[in-house]
Amino acid sequence: MVRGIGASSGIAMGRAFVIPTWEWDFPDKLIDVADLAYEFERLYDGIRHSKDEIEQIKQEFVSVLGEEQTQIFDAHLAILEDPVFMNEVQGIMQRQYKAAEVAVKETIEKFVNMFDLLDDGYMKERALDIKDVGNRLLKHLLGALEETLPPKDEPYVLVAKELIPSQMVHLDVNQTLGLVTMMGGKTSHVAIMARAMGVPYVLGVEGKLSTPIQTGDYLIIDGDEGLVFVNPPEQEIERYRQRRETWKAQQELLLQLADIPSQTEDGMTMNLAANISSIKELEQAIAKGTSGVGLFRTEFLYMNRTSFPEEEEQFVVYREVAERLNGKPLVIRTLDIGGDKHLDYLELPEEENPSLGYRAIRIMLDRTDLFKTQLRAILRASHYGNIKIMYPMISSLDELRRANDVLNEVKAELAEANVAFRADVPVGIMIELPAAVMISDLLAKEVDFFSIGTNDLVQYVLAVDRMNEQVAHLYDPFHPAVLRMLKITVDNAKRFGTHISVCGEMAGDVRALPIWIALGITELSMSVSSILHVKNSLIQSRQSEASTIWQELAACPSSTAVLQVLGRYWETGIVAASKGPKPSESDN
Repeated sequence: MVRGIGASSGIAMGRAFVIPTWEWDFPDKLIDVADLAYEFERLYDGIRHSKDEIEQIKQEFVSVLGEEQTQIFDAHLAILEDPVFMNEVQGIMQRQYKAAEVAVKETIEKFVNMFDLLDDGYMKERALDIKDVGNRLLKHLLGALEETLPPKDEPYVLVAKELIPSQMVHLDVNQTLGLVTMMGGKTSHVAIMARAMGVPYVLGVEGKLSTPIQTGDYLIIDGDEGLVFVNPPEQEIERYRQRRETWKAQQELLLQLADIPSQTEDGMTMNLAANISSIKELEQAIAKGTSGVGLFRTEFLYMNRTSFPEEEEQFVVYREVAERLNGKPLVIRTLDIGGDKHLDYLELPEEENPSLGYRAIRIMLDRTDLFKTQLRAILRASHYGNIKIMYPMISSLDELRRANDVLNEVKAELAEANVAFRADVPVGIMIELPAAVMISDLLAKEVDFFSIGTNDLVQYVLAVDRMNEQVAHLYDPFHPAVLRMLKITVDNAKRFGTHISVCGEMAGDVRALPIWIALGITELSMSVSSILHVKNSLIQSRQSEASTIWQELAACPSSTAVLQVLGRYWETGIVAASKGPKPSESDN
Protein backbone atom coordinates (compact mmCIF):
# COMPACT_ATOMS: atom_id res chain seq x y z
CA MET A 1 0.00 0.00 0.00
CA VAL A 2 1.21 3.50 -0.92
CA ARG A 3 -0.16 6.72 0.51
CA GLY A 4 -0.41 9.67 -1.86
CA ILE A 5 -2.83 12.58 -1.99
CA GLY A 6 -6.51 12.07 -2.68
CA ALA A 7 -7.51 14.60 -5.35
CA SER A 8 -10.90 13.19 -6.41
CA SER A 9 -13.00 10.95 -4.19
CA GLY A 10 -14.19 7.43 -4.85
CA ILE A 11 -12.84 3.88 -5.15
CA ALA A 12 -11.49 2.43 -8.40
CA MET A 13 -10.40 -1.16 -9.01
CA GLY A 14 -8.95 -2.57 -12.21
CA ARG A 15 -5.96 -3.15 -14.45
CA ALA A 16 -3.44 -0.37 -14.91
CA PHE A 17 -2.66 1.26 -18.21
CA VAL A 18 0.60 3.18 -17.95
CA ILE A 19 1.36 6.11 -20.22
CA PRO A 20 5.12 5.96 -20.82
CA THR A 21 7.17 9.03 -20.00
CA TRP A 22 7.78 10.70 -23.32
CA GLU A 23 9.74 13.74 -24.48
CA TRP A 24 10.35 15.09 -27.98
CA ASP A 25 13.80 14.04 -29.21
CA PHE A 26 15.26 15.60 -32.34
CA PRO A 27 18.61 17.12 -33.37
CA ASP A 28 19.56 20.75 -32.72
CA LYS A 29 18.80 21.87 -36.27
CA LEU A 30 20.38 25.13 -37.54
CA ILE A 31 19.03 27.10 -40.51
CA ASP A 32 20.44 29.54 -43.03
CA VAL A 33 19.58 33.21 -42.59
CA ALA A 34 17.75 33.08 -45.90
CA ASP A 35 15.37 30.49 -44.46
CA LEU A 36 14.27 32.62 -41.51
CA ALA A 37 11.16 33.91 -43.22
CA TYR A 38 10.12 30.36 -44.09
CA GLU A 39 10.73 29.21 -40.49
CA PHE A 40 8.64 32.07 -39.13
CA GLU A 41 5.83 31.11 -41.50
CA ARG A 42 6.04 27.51 -40.23
CA LEU A 43 5.85 28.81 -36.66
CA TYR A 44 2.79 30.95 -37.38
CA ASP A 45 1.06 28.07 -39.20
CA GLY A 46 1.75 25.81 -36.23
CA ILE A 47 0.27 28.38 -33.85
CA ARG A 48 -2.86 28.71 -36.01
CA HIS A 49 -3.35 24.95 -36.17
CA SER A 50 -2.77 24.64 -32.42
CA LYS A 51 -5.35 27.33 -31.68
CA ASP A 52 -7.90 25.71 -33.95
CA GLU A 53 -7.31 22.35 -32.27
CA ILE A 54 -7.68 23.81 -28.76
CA GLU A 55 -10.92 25.55 -29.73
CA GLN A 56 -12.28 22.28 -31.14
CA ILE A 57 -11.31 20.35 -28.01
CA LYS A 58 -12.98 23.00 -25.85
CA GLN A 59 -16.26 22.63 -27.74
CA GLU A 60 -16.13 18.83 -27.60
CA PHE A 61 -15.46 18.82 -23.85
CA VAL A 62 -18.02 21.42 -22.76
CA SER A 63 -20.71 18.76 -22.25
CA VAL A 64 -18.43 16.88 -19.82
CA LEU A 65 -17.01 19.76 -17.78
CA GLY A 66 -19.51 22.55 -18.18
CA GLU A 67 -18.85 26.01 -19.57
CA GLU A 68 -16.92 27.33 -16.56
CA GLN A 69 -14.35 24.54 -16.36
CA THR A 70 -13.60 24.52 -20.10
CA GLN A 71 -12.04 27.95 -19.58
CA ILE A 72 -8.97 25.82 -18.80
CA PHE A 73 -8.43 25.84 -22.56
CA ASP A 74 -8.71 29.62 -22.71
CA ALA A 75 -5.59 29.66 -20.56
CA HIS A 76 -3.85 27.47 -23.16
CA LEU A 77 -4.86 29.83 -25.94
CA ALA A 78 -3.46 32.69 -23.88
CA ILE A 79 -0.04 31.00 -23.78
CA LEU A 80 0.09 30.90 -27.57
CA GLU A 81 -0.72 34.62 -27.58
CA ASP A 82 1.64 35.50 -24.73
CA PRO A 83 4.24 38.01 -26.05
CA VAL A 84 6.83 36.85 -23.49
CA PHE A 85 6.57 33.22 -24.63
CA MET A 86 6.55 34.08 -28.34
CA ASN A 87 9.31 36.68 -28.07
CA GLU A 88 11.53 34.03 -26.50
CA VAL A 89 10.85 31.63 -29.38
CA GLN A 90 11.41 34.29 -32.02
CA GLY A 91 14.54 35.55 -30.28
CA ILE A 92 16.16 32.10 -30.37
CA MET A 93 15.33 31.80 -34.06
CA GLN A 94 16.69 35.24 -34.95
CA ARG A 95 19.82 35.26 -32.77
CA GLN A 96 20.87 31.63 -33.00
CA TYR A 97 19.40 30.67 -36.39
CA LYS A 98 17.64 27.64 -34.98
CA ALA A 99 14.65 25.91 -36.58
CA ALA A 100 11.18 26.72 -35.23
CA GLU A 101 10.73 23.37 -33.44
CA VAL A 102 14.14 23.69 -31.73
CA ALA A 103 13.32 27.22 -30.54
CA VAL A 104 9.93 26.08 -29.23
CA LYS A 105 11.45 23.13 -27.38
CA GLU A 106 14.12 25.28 -25.74
CA THR A 107 11.51 27.84 -24.71
CA ILE A 108 9.31 25.15 -23.17
CA GLU A 109 12.24 23.80 -21.19
CA LYS A 110 13.26 27.28 -20.02
CA PHE A 111 9.81 28.23 -18.73
CA VAL A 112 9.06 24.81 -17.21
CA ASN A 113 12.39 24.81 -15.35
CA MET A 114 11.82 28.39 -14.21
CA PHE A 115 8.35 27.60 -12.81
CA ASP A 116 9.57 24.39 -11.18
CA LEU A 117 12.19 26.37 -9.23
CA LEU A 118 9.55 28.69 -7.74
CA ASP A 119 8.35 27.88 -4.22
CA ASP A 120 4.74 28.18 -5.33
CA GLY A 121 2.52 25.16 -5.94
CA TYR A 122 0.22 27.08 -8.26
CA MET A 123 3.08 28.17 -10.54
CA LYS A 124 4.52 24.66 -10.58
CA GLU A 125 1.17 23.40 -11.83
CA ARG A 126 1.07 26.10 -14.52
CA ALA A 127 4.32 24.59 -15.86
CA LEU A 128 2.19 21.65 -17.01
CA ASP A 129 0.08 24.03 -19.09
CA ILE A 130 3.23 25.42 -20.77
CA LYS A 131 4.35 21.85 -21.52
CA ASP A 132 0.94 20.87 -22.84
CA VAL A 133 0.68 23.84 -25.21
CA GLY A 134 4.30 23.57 -26.29
CA ASN A 135 3.98 19.87 -27.10
CA ARG A 136 0.87 20.56 -29.14
CA LEU A 137 2.75 23.20 -31.12
CA LEU A 138 5.70 20.83 -31.62
CA LYS A 139 3.34 18.18 -32.95
CA HIS A 140 2.18 20.54 -35.70
CA LEU A 141 5.70 21.74 -36.49
CA LEU A 142 7.06 18.20 -36.82
CA GLY A 143 3.99 16.82 -38.56
CA ALA A 144 3.84 13.79 -36.27
CA LEU A 145 1.68 12.63 -33.41
CA GLU A 146 3.44 10.32 -31.00
CA GLU A 147 0.79 9.53 -28.46
CA THR A 148 0.14 6.35 -26.56
CA LEU A 149 -3.60 6.10 -26.11
CA PRO A 150 -5.37 3.80 -23.64
CA PRO A 151 -7.47 0.85 -24.83
CA LYS A 152 -11.01 1.52 -26.00
CA ASP A 153 -12.45 -1.94 -25.40
CA GLU A 154 -11.84 -2.46 -21.67
CA PRO A 155 -11.87 -0.29 -18.52
CA TYR A 156 -8.57 0.75 -16.96
CA VAL A 157 -6.90 2.76 -14.22
CA LEU A 158 -4.72 5.32 -15.99
CA VAL A 159 -1.22 5.74 -14.55
CA ALA A 160 1.26 8.43 -15.60
CA LYS A 161 4.14 10.46 -14.27
CA GLU A 162 1.96 13.50 -14.82
CA LEU A 163 -1.10 14.31 -16.87
CA ILE A 164 -1.96 17.39 -18.87
CA PRO A 165 -5.45 18.66 -19.71
CA SER A 166 -5.29 17.70 -23.38
CA GLN A 167 -4.72 14.06 -22.40
CA MET A 168 -7.82 14.19 -20.21
CA VAL A 169 -9.86 15.21 -23.25
CA HIS A 170 -9.11 11.92 -24.97
CA LEU A 171 -10.24 9.81 -22.04
CA ASP A 172 -13.44 7.84 -22.28
CA VAL A 173 -15.19 8.59 -18.99
CA ASN A 174 -17.03 5.27 -19.21
CA GLN A 175 -13.78 3.33 -19.54
CA THR A 176 -11.56 5.31 -17.15
CA LEU A 177 -11.96 3.77 -13.72
CA GLY A 178 -9.50 6.08 -11.99
CA LEU A 179 -6.24 8.01 -12.22
CA VAL A 180 -2.85 7.72 -10.53
CA THR A 181 -0.01 10.16 -11.16
CA MET A 182 3.44 10.39 -9.67
CA MET A 183 3.26 14.18 -9.59
CA GLY A 184 0.57 16.88 -9.60
CA GLY A 185 -1.42 19.02 -7.21
CA LYS A 186 -4.98 19.14 -5.86
CA THR A 187 -5.50 22.57 -7.49
CA SER A 188 -4.15 21.54 -10.89
CA HIS A 189 -6.37 21.66 -13.95
CA VAL A 190 -6.24 17.86 -14.20
CA ALA A 191 -7.50 17.52 -10.62
CA ILE A 192 -10.30 19.99 -11.33
CA MET A 193 -11.29 18.03 -14.43
CA ALA A 194 -11.15 14.68 -12.60
CA ARG A 195 -13.51 15.95 -9.92
CA ALA A 196 -15.86 17.37 -12.53
CA MET A 197 -15.85 14.02 -14.35
CA GLY A 198 -16.36 12.07 -11.12
CA VAL A 199 -13.20 9.99 -11.65
CA PRO A 200 -11.29 8.87 -8.51
CA TYR A 201 -7.76 10.30 -8.52
CA VAL A 202 -4.67 9.82 -6.33
CA LEU A 203 -1.53 11.86 -7.01
CA GLY A 204 1.88 12.45 -5.47
CA VAL A 205 3.14 8.86 -5.21
CA GLU A 206 6.55 9.53 -6.76
CA GLY A 207 9.36 7.99 -4.72
CA LYS A 208 6.92 5.95 -2.64
CA LEU A 209 6.61 2.87 -4.86
CA SER A 210 9.05 0.01 -4.29
CA THR A 211 8.78 -0.89 -8.00
CA PRO A 212 7.19 1.05 -10.90
CA ILE A 213 3.59 0.27 -11.77
CA GLN A 214 3.38 -1.71 -15.01
CA THR A 215 0.57 -1.93 -17.54
CA GLY A 216 -1.61 -4.87 -16.51
CA ASP A 217 -0.94 -4.57 -12.77
CA TYR A 218 -4.12 -4.80 -10.71
CA LEU A 219 -4.74 -1.58 -8.78
CA ILE A 220 -7.05 -0.37 -6.06
CA ILE A 221 -7.15 3.39 -5.63
CA ASP A 222 -8.93 5.11 -2.79
CA GLY A 223 -9.44 8.75 -3.75
CA ASP A 224 -10.80 9.67 -0.32
CA GLU A 225 -7.86 8.36 1.69
CA GLY A 226 -5.22 8.88 -1.03
CA LEU A 227 -4.22 5.19 -1.07
CA VAL A 228 -2.93 3.02 -3.93
CA PHE A 229 -2.66 -0.78 -3.72
CA VAL A 230 -0.56 -2.54 -6.39
CA ASN A 231 -1.36 -6.21 -7.05
CA PRO A 232 -2.99 -6.57 -3.61
CA PRO A 233 -3.87 -9.98 -2.15
CA GLU A 234 -7.32 -11.38 -2.83
CA GLN A 235 -8.56 -10.55 0.65
CA GLU A 236 -7.74 -6.85 0.12
CA ILE A 237 -9.50 -6.89 -3.24
CA GLU A 238 -12.55 -8.47 -1.65
CA ARG A 239 -12.50 -5.95 1.20
CA TYR A 240 -12.50 -3.02 -1.21
CA ARG A 241 -15.05 -4.71 -3.46
CA GLN A 242 -17.39 -4.86 -0.49
CA ARG A 243 -16.57 -1.26 0.46
CA ARG A 244 -17.39 -0.13 -3.07
CA GLU A 245 -20.69 -2.00 -3.09
CA THR A 246 -21.54 -0.65 0.35
CA TRP A 247 -20.70 2.86 -0.81
CA LYS A 248 -22.94 2.51 -3.88
CA ALA A 249 -25.80 1.22 -1.77
CA GLN A 250 -25.34 4.05 0.71
CA GLN A 251 -25.46 6.61 -2.08
CA GLU A 252 -28.73 5.18 -3.35
CA LEU A 253 -30.23 5.26 0.15
CA LEU A 254 -29.00 8.79 0.77
CA LEU A 255 -30.64 10.03 -2.43
CA GLN A 256 -33.98 9.02 -0.91
CA LEU A 257 -33.41 11.72 1.72
CA ALA A 258 -33.20 14.55 -0.81
CA ASP A 259 -36.84 15.59 -0.52
CA ILE A 260 -37.49 15.07 3.18
CA PRO A 261 -37.33 17.98 5.67
CA SER A 262 -33.95 18.77 7.26
CA GLN A 263 -34.84 18.60 10.92
CA THR A 264 -34.03 16.69 14.09
CA GLU A 265 -36.28 14.00 15.52
CA ASP A 266 -37.74 16.54 17.94
CA GLY A 267 -38.43 19.16 15.27
CA MET A 268 -35.45 21.56 15.09
CA THR A 269 -35.08 22.67 11.45
CA MET A 270 -31.58 23.20 10.06
CA ASN A 271 -31.10 24.48 6.52
CA LEU A 272 -28.42 22.54 4.64
CA ALA A 273 -27.07 24.68 1.82
CA ALA A 274 -24.33 24.10 -0.76
CA ASN A 275 -20.95 25.64 -1.44
CA ILE A 276 -20.56 25.87 -5.22
CA SER A 277 -18.20 27.30 -7.79
CA SER A 278 -20.11 26.50 -10.98
CA ILE A 279 -23.57 25.87 -12.42
CA LYS A 280 -22.66 22.20 -12.83
CA GLU A 281 -22.24 21.91 -9.06
CA LEU A 282 -25.53 23.75 -8.59
CA GLU A 283 -27.35 21.06 -10.59
CA GLN A 284 -25.92 18.37 -8.32
CA ALA A 285 -26.87 20.38 -5.23
CA ILE A 286 -30.46 20.81 -6.38
CA ALA A 287 -30.71 17.07 -7.03
CA LYS A 288 -29.66 16.48 -3.41
CA GLY A 289 -32.32 18.78 -2.01
CA THR A 290 -30.19 21.77 -1.06
CA SER A 291 -31.92 24.57 0.85
CA GLY A 292 -29.99 27.10 -1.22
CA VAL A 293 -26.43 28.19 -1.90
CA GLY A 294 -24.64 29.44 1.21
CA LEU A 295 -21.40 30.21 -0.62
CA PHE A 296 -20.93 30.92 -4.31
CA ARG A 297 -17.16 31.15 -4.83
CA THR A 298 -17.08 33.72 -7.61
CA GLU A 299 -13.30 33.61 -8.05
CA PHE A 300 -13.73 30.58 -10.30
CA LEU A 301 -15.40 32.85 -12.86
CA TYR A 302 -12.12 34.76 -12.97
CA MET A 303 -9.70 31.83 -13.17
CA ASN A 304 -8.35 29.92 -16.18
CA ARG A 305 -8.94 32.77 -18.61
CA THR A 306 -7.02 35.67 -20.12
CA SER A 307 -8.85 38.71 -18.75
CA PHE A 308 -11.37 39.83 -16.14
CA PRO A 309 -14.95 38.76 -16.85
CA GLU A 310 -17.13 41.63 -18.00
CA GLU A 311 -20.18 42.77 -16.05
CA GLU A 312 -22.60 41.18 -18.53
CA GLU A 313 -20.88 37.79 -18.37
CA GLN A 314 -21.04 37.77 -14.57
CA PHE A 315 -24.64 38.98 -14.55
CA VAL A 316 -25.74 36.11 -16.80
CA VAL A 317 -24.18 33.52 -14.47
CA TYR A 318 -25.49 35.06 -11.25
CA ARG A 319 -28.97 35.44 -12.72
CA GLU A 320 -29.04 31.84 -13.95
CA VAL A 321 -28.04 30.48 -10.54
CA ALA A 322 -30.63 32.67 -8.79
CA GLU A 323 -33.40 31.62 -11.16
CA ARG A 324 -32.56 27.93 -10.91
CA LEU A 325 -32.80 28.16 -7.12
CA ASN A 326 -36.39 29.35 -7.57
CA GLY A 327 -36.53 31.64 -4.55
CA LYS A 328 -34.08 29.76 -2.32
CA PRO A 329 -31.25 31.97 -1.00
CA LEU A 330 -28.05 32.53 -2.97
CA VAL A 331 -25.10 34.00 -1.05
CA ILE A 332 -22.57 35.42 -3.50
CA ARG A 333 -19.11 36.01 -2.06
CA THR A 334 -17.26 38.85 -3.74
CA LEU A 335 -13.94 38.03 -5.36
CA ASP A 336 -11.63 36.22 -2.94
CA ILE A 337 -8.35 36.14 -4.83
CA GLY A 338 -4.80 36.10 -3.54
CA GLY A 339 -3.19 33.73 -1.06
CA ASP A 340 -3.20 30.36 -2.84
CA LYS A 341 -5.56 31.56 -5.60
CA HIS A 342 -3.96 33.39 -8.51
CA LEU A 343 -5.06 35.03 -11.73
CA ASP A 344 -2.58 34.80 -14.60
CA TYR A 345 -3.54 38.26 -15.81
CA LEU A 346 -3.50 40.04 -12.41
CA GLU A 347 -0.03 40.93 -11.19
CA LEU A 348 0.22 40.77 -7.42
CA PRO A 349 3.30 41.60 -5.36
CA GLU A 350 5.58 38.75 -4.34
CA GLU A 351 4.98 37.98 -0.68
CA GLU A 352 6.73 35.77 1.82
CA ASN A 353 3.39 34.82 3.36
CA PRO A 354 0.55 35.39 0.87
CA SER A 355 -2.11 34.10 3.27
CA LEU A 356 -1.38 37.07 5.52
CA GLY A 357 -0.97 39.48 2.66
CA TYR A 358 -2.71 41.22 -0.19
CA ARG A 359 -5.88 39.26 -0.86
CA ALA A 360 -9.70 39.25 -1.02
CA ILE A 361 -11.39 42.46 0.20
CA ARG A 362 -8.00 44.18 0.51
CA ILE A 363 -7.51 43.92 -3.25
CA MET A 364 -11.07 44.90 -4.09
CA LEU A 365 -10.95 48.04 -1.96
CA ASP A 366 -7.86 49.09 -3.92
CA ARG A 367 -9.26 48.00 -7.29
CA THR A 368 -12.69 49.56 -6.96
CA ASP A 369 -13.11 49.32 -10.74
CA LEU A 370 -13.15 45.51 -10.43
CA PHE A 371 -15.24 45.66 -7.28
CA LYS A 372 -17.89 47.89 -8.81
CA THR A 373 -18.12 45.73 -11.94
CA GLN A 374 -18.85 42.67 -9.83
CA LEU A 375 -21.26 44.48 -7.52
CA ARG A 376 -23.19 45.85 -10.51
CA ALA A 377 -23.58 42.34 -11.89
CA ILE A 378 -24.71 40.97 -8.52
CA LEU A 379 -27.19 43.79 -7.90
CA ARG A 380 -28.70 43.43 -11.37
CA ALA A 381 -29.10 39.69 -10.79
CA SER A 382 -30.75 40.37 -7.40
CA HIS A 383 -33.86 41.44 -9.32
CA TYR A 384 -34.31 37.79 -10.38
CA GLY A 385 -33.88 35.89 -7.13
CA ASN A 386 -33.11 35.77 -3.43
CA ILE A 387 -29.52 37.03 -3.60
CA LYS A 388 -27.30 38.09 -0.69
CA ILE A 389 -23.86 39.73 -0.89
CA MET A 390 -20.98 38.56 1.29
CA TYR A 391 -17.56 40.19 1.77
CA PRO A 392 -14.56 37.93 2.57
CA MET A 393 -11.56 38.57 4.83
CA ILE A 394 -13.11 41.45 6.79
CA SER A 395 -10.92 42.43 9.75
CA SER A 396 -12.24 45.85 10.77
CA LEU A 397 -15.25 48.14 10.77
CA ASP A 398 -13.37 50.44 8.42
CA GLU A 399 -13.10 47.73 5.75
CA LEU A 400 -16.77 46.87 6.09
CA ARG A 401 -17.84 50.51 5.82
CA ARG A 402 -15.58 51.19 2.84
CA ALA A 403 -17.01 48.13 1.05
CA ASN A 404 -20.54 49.33 1.77
CA ASP A 405 -19.65 52.81 0.49
CA VAL A 406 -18.68 51.25 -2.85
CA LEU A 407 -21.89 49.20 -2.84
CA ASN A 408 -23.97 52.31 -2.21
CA GLU A 409 -22.21 54.12 -5.08
CA VAL A 410 -23.12 51.28 -7.41
CA LYS A 411 -26.73 51.32 -6.19
CA ALA A 412 -26.94 55.04 -6.90
CA GLU A 413 -25.49 54.60 -10.41
CA LEU A 414 -27.95 51.80 -11.23
CA ALA A 415 -30.89 53.77 -9.88
CA GLU A 416 -29.88 56.80 -11.95
CA ALA A 417 -29.72 54.59 -15.04
CA ASN A 418 -33.14 53.09 -14.25
CA VAL A 419 -31.67 49.57 -13.98
CA ALA A 420 -33.74 47.17 -11.89
CA PHE A 421 -32.19 45.76 -8.74
CA ARG A 422 -33.16 44.91 -5.16
CA ALA A 423 -32.34 48.01 -3.10
CA ASP A 424 -32.45 46.16 0.23
CA VAL A 425 -30.26 43.22 -0.81
CA PRO A 426 -28.89 41.66 2.42
CA VAL A 427 -25.19 42.22 3.07
CA GLY A 428 -23.03 40.01 5.26
CA ILE A 429 -19.43 39.08 5.96
CA MET A 430 -17.27 36.02 6.38
CA ILE A 431 -16.07 35.53 9.94
CA GLU A 432 -12.72 33.93 9.19
CA LEU A 433 -10.20 36.11 11.03
CA PRO A 434 -9.64 36.21 14.80
CA ALA A 435 -9.91 40.01 14.56
CA ALA A 436 -13.44 39.69 13.18
CA VAL A 437 -14.36 37.31 16.00
CA MET A 438 -13.13 39.68 18.67
CA ILE A 439 -15.09 42.64 17.26
CA SER A 440 -18.07 40.57 16.15
CA ASP A 441 -20.27 42.57 18.53
CA LEU A 442 -19.40 45.74 16.60
CA LEU A 443 -19.68 44.09 13.19
CA ALA A 444 -23.03 42.48 14.04
CA LYS A 445 -24.61 45.94 14.36
CA GLU A 446 -23.78 46.79 10.73
CA VAL A 447 -24.47 43.63 8.73
CA ASP A 448 -27.45 41.42 8.01
CA PHE A 449 -25.66 38.12 8.49
CA PHE A 450 -22.46 36.33 9.47
CA SER A 451 -21.07 33.21 7.81
CA ILE A 452 -18.28 31.49 9.71
CA GLY A 453 -15.54 30.33 7.34
CA THR A 454 -13.97 27.64 9.49
CA ASN A 455 -11.15 26.78 7.04
CA ASP A 456 -9.34 30.09 7.36
CA LEU A 457 -10.49 30.69 10.93
CA VAL A 458 -8.79 27.49 12.10
CA GLN A 459 -5.68 28.37 10.10
CA TYR A 460 -5.39 31.84 11.57
CA VAL A 461 -6.35 30.94 15.14
CA LEU A 462 -3.70 28.19 15.27
CA ALA A 463 -1.13 29.88 12.98
CA VAL A 464 -1.05 26.71 10.85
CA ASP A 465 -0.75 26.59 7.07
CA ARG A 466 -2.56 23.33 6.31
CA MET A 467 -0.82 23.15 2.90
CA ASN A 468 2.56 23.02 4.69
CA GLU A 469 3.43 19.37 5.25
CA GLN A 470 5.64 20.25 8.22
CA VAL A 471 2.77 21.68 10.27
CA ALA A 472 -0.38 20.34 8.59
CA HIS A 473 -0.89 17.87 11.44
CA LEU A 474 -1.44 20.87 13.75
CA TYR A 475 -4.45 22.03 11.74
CA ASP A 476 -7.17 21.05 14.20
CA PRO A 477 -10.77 22.29 13.80
CA PHE A 478 -11.73 20.78 17.19
CA HIS A 479 -9.06 22.68 19.12
CA PRO A 480 -10.61 24.31 22.24
CA ALA A 481 -9.44 27.74 21.03
CA VAL A 482 -11.45 27.28 17.82
CA LEU A 483 -14.56 26.27 19.76
CA ARG A 484 -14.25 29.34 21.95
CA MET A 485 -14.00 31.55 18.88
CA LEU A 486 -17.20 29.97 17.57
CA LYS A 487 -19.01 30.62 20.86
CA ILE A 488 -18.00 34.30 20.97
CA THR A 489 -19.20 34.83 17.40
CA VAL A 490 -22.52 33.07 17.89
CA ASP A 491 -23.24 34.89 21.15
CA ASN A 492 -22.62 38.29 19.58
CA ALA A 493 -24.71 37.48 16.52
CA LYS A 494 -27.63 36.42 18.69
CA ARG A 495 -27.23 39.46 20.90
CA PHE A 496 -27.84 41.81 17.99
CA GLY A 497 -30.25 39.65 16.02
CA THR A 498 -27.78 38.95 13.21
CA HIS A 499 -28.38 35.74 11.25
CA ILE A 500 -25.43 33.35 11.47
CA SER A 501 -24.42 30.27 9.47
CA VAL A 502 -21.30 28.16 8.90
CA CYS A 503 -19.78 27.60 5.47
CA GLY A 504 -16.37 25.97 6.09
CA GLU A 505 -15.32 22.32 6.05
CA MET A 506 -16.55 21.84 9.63
CA ALA A 507 -20.10 22.38 8.38
CA GLY A 508 -19.86 19.15 6.39
CA ASP A 509 -18.19 17.13 9.17
CA VAL A 510 -20.98 15.17 10.87
CA ARG A 511 -18.89 14.81 14.03
CA ALA A 512 -19.40 18.55 14.57
CA LEU A 513 -23.18 18.47 14.12
CA PRO A 514 -23.95 18.40 17.89
CA ILE A 515 -21.81 21.54 18.28
CA TRP A 516 -23.98 23.47 15.83
CA ILE A 517 -27.17 22.22 17.46
CA ALA A 518 -25.85 23.16 20.89
CA LEU A 519 -24.90 26.65 19.68
CA GLY A 520 -28.27 27.16 18.03
CA ILE A 521 -26.89 27.36 14.49
CA THR A 522 -29.77 26.76 12.05
CA GLU A 523 -27.91 26.92 8.73
CA LEU A 524 -24.89 25.04 7.43
CA SER A 525 -23.37 25.35 3.97
CA MET A 526 -21.07 22.62 2.72
CA SER A 527 -19.67 20.79 -0.27
CA VAL A 528 -22.38 19.17 -2.38
CA SER A 529 -21.12 15.68 -1.57
CA SER A 530 -21.65 16.25 2.18
CA ILE A 531 -25.27 17.44 2.14
CA LEU A 532 -27.03 14.09 2.35
CA HIS A 533 -24.49 12.65 4.82
CA VAL A 534 -25.19 15.53 7.20
CA LYS A 535 -28.94 15.27 6.66
CA ASN A 536 -28.79 11.56 7.44
CA SER A 537 -27.23 12.33 10.81
CA LEU A 538 -29.44 15.35 11.46
CA ILE A 539 -32.73 13.49 11.09
CA GLN A 540 -31.50 10.93 13.61
CA SER A 541 -30.45 13.61 16.12
CA ARG A 542 -32.38 15.17 18.97
CA GLN A 543 -32.00 18.82 19.88
CA SER A 544 -32.95 18.08 23.47
CA GLU A 545 -29.90 15.84 23.84
CA ALA A 546 -27.41 17.91 21.87
CA SER A 547 -28.31 21.21 23.53
CA THR A 548 -26.69 20.06 26.77
CA ILE A 549 -23.31 19.40 25.14
CA TRP A 550 -21.80 22.86 25.23
CA GLN A 551 -21.06 23.11 28.93
CA GLU A 552 -19.09 19.88 28.78
CA LEU A 553 -17.28 20.88 25.57
CA ALA A 554 -16.30 24.26 27.01
CA ALA A 555 -14.39 22.51 29.79
CA CYS A 556 -12.37 20.29 27.43
CA PRO A 557 -8.60 20.95 27.54
CA SER A 558 -7.82 19.40 24.14
CA SER A 559 -9.31 18.37 20.82
CA THR A 560 -8.95 14.75 21.90
CA ALA A 561 -11.25 15.47 24.82
CA VAL A 562 -13.66 17.36 22.55
CA LEU A 563 -13.89 14.40 20.16
CA GLN A 564 -14.40 12.02 23.08
CA VAL A 565 -17.35 14.09 24.28
CA LEU A 566 -18.85 14.20 20.78
CA GLY A 567 -18.29 10.48 20.29
CA ARG A 568 -19.93 9.70 23.61
CA TYR A 569 -23.00 11.72 22.71
CA TRP A 570 -23.31 9.93 19.37
CA GLU A 571 -23.01 6.59 21.16
CA THR A 572 -25.49 7.34 23.93
CA GLY A 573 -28.49 8.35 21.97
CA ILE A 574 -28.25 11.46 19.82
CA VAL A 575 -28.29 9.03 16.93
CA ALA A 576 -30.06 5.73 17.34
CA ALA A 577 -27.65 3.04 16.22
CA SER A 578 -30.38 1.00 14.62
CA LYS A 579 -31.22 3.75 12.16
CA GLY A 580 -27.99 3.84 10.25
CA PRO A 581 -24.20 4.12 10.39
CA LYS A 582 -22.75 6.22 13.15
CA PRO A 583 -20.97 9.37 12.01
CA SER A 584 -17.27 9.19 11.38
CA GLU A 585 -14.56 11.29 9.80
CA SER A 586 -14.97 9.41 6.53
CA ASP A 587 -18.57 10.57 6.24
CA ASN A 588 -17.67 14.10 5.24
